[in-house]
Amino acid sequence: MSQDPRSTRNPGRRVALAAGISLLAAPFLAQAQSWPSRPIRLVVPFPPGGLIDIMARLVAPKLAQELGQPVVIDNKPGAGGNLGAAEVARAQADGYTLLMASPPLTISPALYASMPYKPEQIAPVGLVGRVPNVLLVNPKSGINSVAELIARAKRQPGRMNYASNGNGTSLHLSAELLKSSTGTFITHIPYRGAAAAVTALIAGEIDMMFENLPSVLGQIQGGAVKALAVTTRQRSKALPDLPTLAEQGLPDFDVSAWYGLAAPTGTPAALVAMVEQALQKLMRDPEIIRAMESRGADLGFLGSAAMGSFMAADAAKWKRVADFAKITLG
Repeated sequence: MSQDPRSTRNPGRRVALAAGISLLAAPFLAQAQSWPSRPIRLVVPFPPGGLIDIMARLVAPKLAQELGQPVVIDNKPGAGGNLGAAEVARAQADGYTLLMASPPLTISPALYASMPYKPEQIAPVGLVGRVPNVLLVNPKSGINSVAELIARAKRQPGRMNYASNGNGTSLHLSAELLKSSTGTFITHIPYRGAAAAVTALIAGEIDMMFENLPSVLGQIQGGAVKALAVTTRQRSKALPDLPTLAEQGLPDFDVSAWYGLAAPTGTPAALVAMVEQALQKLMRDPEIIRAMESRGADLGFLGSAAMGSFMAADAAKWKRVADFAKITLG
């Protein structure tokens, strides 16, 4: 077999090209070797005490052990998570600012005509888990399945109502996805927070709602509310006997309060890879697994590329729902 003449045409040029590539890569390699040399800031775009904040505080100490520098939580709430995300988007892309990523990254672009940052300014690093939403009714409603709920809604169009923790949240959009998937008309009643909405459900003031599973696990187990289904494709380990919406006739229904890490776009790939590897390693930590699963979270690591694909699909789904429900904010 004859040798490709291009391989022998100019060996000196090949050496020079390789040397040039090495020179270009040298600053990034040096940066990766010295990073991190100071504390890393993890921006949580919600107040302390919420689900995403709790997950961040579980991850941060273990991530610090893996990276060899403190990971400092910085709560920056406001505008449904947009203010904290905007701060990360504007931060220097040097690996010292990370974002606790969650559904607003994929929901907000579908809802807001104007945002304080552009989605392409945030780059995924790694997704660590998902928390199902759960479809709830009052135990005295007489509704025992998703099929019965849909049938009642179709018999009484516009007379049934559902609560959410506010306009444009994943709980609001979960119900709108249910409506668009089933051809039903159920009236939305937004409350100031999920706790007030759950209280209204227990009191019989509203007919149904979606809520993050960890927040109502105790009420479900105690019988204060009745769970009809979880919103993820797989059943939750926290309630293994509770079927999914997909199992009950809605095969494309897949919604979760996912969480992971993101960084300013332009953060060197070598640094992103280091955080991604550290994140993947700590997800095998038995202490982390127990802590997260006890809160109703289902662990499932996705690297930066896979997380990017997941987020793109999630954003497309919420765009369809927002268009269907004609929801716009800001």
